[in-house]
Amino acid sequence: MDKKTVLEALRKVREESKKRNFAQTVDLIVNLKDIDLKKTEEQVDFFAVTHHSTGKKKKICALIGPELLDEAKRVCDRAIMAEEFEAFARDKKLAKKLASEYDFFIAQANIMPKIASAFGKVFGPKGKMPNPKAGCIIPPKAALKPLYDKLQNTLKISAKTAPMIQCLVGKESLRDEEIADNIIDIYNQIESKLPKGKNNIKNMLIKLTMGKPVRLV
Repeated sequence: MDKKTVLEALRKVREESKKRNFAQTVDLIVNLKDIDLKKTEEQVDFFAVTHHSTGKKKKICALIGPELLDEAKRVCDRAIMAEEFEAFARDKKLAKKLASEYDFFIAQANIMPKIASAFGKVFGPKGKMPNPKAGCIIPPKAALKPLYDKLQNTLKISAKTAPMIQCLVGKESLRDEEIADNIIDIYNQIESKLPKGKNNIKNMLIKLTMGKPVRLV
């Protein structure tokens, strides 16, 4: 994808949008074609990593044993020890509240069965279980800071029930150069996951939260 084209579309998006009294997000919309989502192998479901932050801080919670307690407290937004899991297993409302408060959950690998037992029924349907595809299942002596930083630039990309992907690529407060880099990063990763590559992309649009879509492709 040509960066000049993306920058021109971003300029148009900004020009055509009214000033709002809140920070709008820039969303990328990818409409797909000639794809059969009933076939698991043609569904899109992966984690994309971008060059730049989208401007939205990701909140990250670690589900850990004693080996990672100090590291998790130092790096993550919250650390929950294995002996605390039972409280969440007993109280679904508490588990649902936890799931809604955090973007990613990191899991210590050797206690993964306990995590699945305590949180699986609530986290699973919400797509919040610690996911190895995002690097979120880690050994007991892992350094968490590199993973925490990577997750700040990680987005879940999914098209499993409808042939459309929509994701946040930045906030309007970011420079257009940064947003354009993110758009190109995500486009390249989506294309690589599609069975027929770019031939499965019907069109691509970008828009601000309250603005009109502008076509990219």
